Amino acid sequence: MQSNLFNLTWEPIDVQQVIDKVVDRNCGAIATFLGTVREMTAGKKTLQLEYQAYEPMAVKTLAQIGEEVQRKWPGANVAITHRLGTLGISDVAVVVAVSSPHRKPAYEANAYIMERIKEMVPIWKKEFWEDGTQWIGDQRETTSHEEEGNR
Repeated sequence: MQSNLFNLTWEPIDVQQVIDKVVDRNCGAIATFLGTVREMTAGKKTLQLEYQAYEPMAVKTLAQIGEEVQRKWPGANVAITHRLGTLGISDVAVVVAVSSPHRKPAYEANAYIMERIKEMVPIWKKEFWEDGTQWIGDQRETTSHEEEGNR
């Protein structure tokens, strides 16, 4: 697996560059996911986010996720880039691109990748709100707070 497929960056992500990494003459589908910084989370106004990572382990874990995808969806190609540092509202935090021979596996793999990133990649985010800040160690915590707020 190419080492340049799984990256962390302190600069804005070039979405097309991530997509270009998965172009394959044998694939008829490319599904791309962009995770962006949203303004409202569980009723709280976000001002900005800060992402930090244990970089060597994070890149290794992203590659591991890519290998999992290739085992579950043979013929799929994966590229993932996650941004680090301070991001404003609507900035792109993560780009996932998956190509596959057909569209359904590309969609399924894309969703799988995002869940696995939240479960296991050592990337932490600090949320800056109008009334304070909080480090989120497990990115699934944000999802839990959103679900509570939507009940």
